[in-house]
Amino acid sequence: MATTLPLIKLVTILSIFIIPMTLIAHSSLTSDVEDEEDEWVMDDQFLSQIVRPGSRFFASKIKKGVRCHEVTNNICPGISVNKGNGLLQCCKKHCRNVLSDRNNCGSCHQKCGFGELCCNGLCTNIAHNVDHCGDCDQKCPSGVKCENGSCGYA
Repeated sequence: MATTLPLIKLVTILSIFIIPMTLIAHSSLTSDVEDEEDEWVMDDQFLSQIVRPGSRFFASKIKKGVRCHEVTNNICPGISVNKGNGLLQCCKKHCRNVLSDRNNCGSCHQKCGFGELCCNGLCTNIAHNVDHCGDCDQKCPSGVKCENGSCGYA
């Protein structure tokens, strides 16, 4: 009984540190993905049929996070998706929407700063921009200022 008590203490201490570290590591690995879509729908149906005919990845939809290689398997080389609201590029071996991805804004590896979102491929400060107030494409009414991400905040 006396030898099991230190073992129980050791297991308890390790579990206190291992579980939070696992959660932190998982959240840092998944934070690179910024797109809200689960999949992208290609705009050009003809292109979707000739780029990779017969491929299970390339019907008219591309799933979020699909792997690519810039030379040998580039399934997202500047493809317009979601009715012009997305433009896919192969960044770090994954398809990314460079019109809305904060880590690949406008092109691969262009990160937006603190307080900025990627709006239509441009890093935009959403705290003071009347055309993107608090979020992309949230316009303030004419003559109303955007302050702290809210239209007409006083």
